[in-house]
Amino acid sequence: MERWRGRVALVTGASVGIGAAVAVELVRCGMKVVGCARDVGKIQKLAAECQSAGHPGVLVPFKCDLTKEEEILSMFAAIKQQHKGVDVCINNAGLALPELLLNGKTSGWKNMMDVNVLALSICTREAYQSMRERNVDDGHIINMNSMSGHHVVSSSSMHFYSATKYAVTALTEGLRQELRAENTHIRATCISPGVVETEFAPWLYSNSPSKAAGAGAKFLGTKDVADAVIYVLSAPPHVQIADVQMRGTEQVSYSCSI
Repeated sequence: MERWRGRVALVTGASVGIGAAVAVELVRCGMKVVGCARDVGKIQKLAAECQSAGHPGVLVPFKCDLTKEEEILSMFAAIKQQHKGVDVCINNAGLALPELLLNGKTSGWKNMMDVNVLALSICTREAYQSMRERNVDDGHIINMNSMSGHHVVSSSSMHFYSATKYAVTALTEGLRQELRAENTHIRATCISPGVVETEFAPWLYSNSPSKAAGAGAKFLGTKDVADAVIYVLSAPPHVQIADVQMRGTEQVSYSCSI
């Protein structure tokens, strides 16, 4: 990670869960991390904790509603003005709503599409443009996916969410192909965790936790996923880790996280 010290990473959905863990780990490695969320209070607290811990990097909170393109564009403009641009983009923000295919609300479907697919694509586009205009040839775009982006789970409340995560799988591979066509060494990676111990897991498995894992099974922690991000970024520039699928050793079925 030494070559990333002092460079700029954007982490979306950085206020809680996986995003917060990733942001802190990157700061610990010496990066300047712009962490965005609609509510930046928790990120501000994280930033203070990182500073108190003496981490070599810095966490910069930024308020952004990812369902609004104009706010995303304003965020990238501010990053350009204040920090020159983005070298690493981690599209972590995700939204899951229990909207079934047979009777779900269109508004819920749209919200999931806006955050999980469109915001991810807009951030990817803007990050690439930021890298290209500064001749950054070793940047990295990481999409936080889910195991349900590779397998449709039996929980009907997750089917539309799963469709958005299948889109992330396709978008990441499409991005890799387009980057190769541009003869750039910017890399694209998809990280797909199974069940992670966040505030999301209890809601997801409140009805039938045994479908996700055996009784008393240990799920992944947010630090485990953050470590996967560090592993991916630590690979030599000529090595592209395209897809990381991970789940707790005791997890029984294919499952998802955000």
